[in-house]
Formats: sequence, structure tokens, C-alpha cells
Amino acid sequence: MGKINLRNLRFYSFHGCFDEETKIGSKYLVDVCVEGDFKVAEKKDKLDQTVDYVELSDIVALEMNIPSKLIEHVANRVLNAVLNRWKKIKVATITIKKLNPPMNEYVESVDYTISLNQSTFK
Repeated sequence: MGKINLRNLRFYSFHGCFDEETKIGSKYLVDVCVEGDFKVAEKKDKLDQTVDYVELSDIVALEMNIPSKLIEHVANRVLNAVLNRWKKIKVATITIKKLNPPMNEYVESVDYTISLNQSTFK
């Protein structure tokens, strides 16, 4: 089983429960990992036998541009879109990190991680 990792995709998005967050926006970092059997791609050197990481990043960008109250919701939408697109992915994992979230105390970031399996995905 192989893994393809996209690390530190950078976005400026408008997610949050407070009105200010949906108007002002915030910076986010996103990591995505997809796992699957990519042995054919290893041998044949053909893009259609693997997961195109450019298309993968485009899916993340599309979903990050749709405002949500919760990053949990965004993360689930991304993984659903990814697993719908590539059936060869066995496991997909995403971490969305919100930088400098509005809180009473200073915190550098808050993040959420979720993994979905193709076998249990619906």
C-alpha cells in the first residue's frame, strides 16, 4: 500500500460560528493523505493509475471555498468528494488547521483530523 501526502496547502477561507469569521475570514493549513494500491502506477508510469495530486488539491480548494460553521463539516465534505472521485483509495485522511482562531486565550491554531475508509464509505 502506498501513500500520497499533500502537506500545508494554504487557504484563506470563511469558516466559523461567529459572524466576524464569515466576513473577515482566516488562514488555514490543510494536510491530506490518501492510501491505496498504486503498484500499477509504480510499474507503468501512468497518471491514470494513481491519484493525481493536482486534482486532489483542486478538490480541497473547492471545498475550502464553501463557507461552513465547522471545520469538521469541511473535512467530511473533502473526504467524501475524494473517495467519490477515486475508488482505488482505501483510506483518506485530512487535517484542517485554523490559524489564530478567535478565542479568549491566545492559541496558535486549532485543528481537526478525520479518516474515512473506502470500504465503510457511503
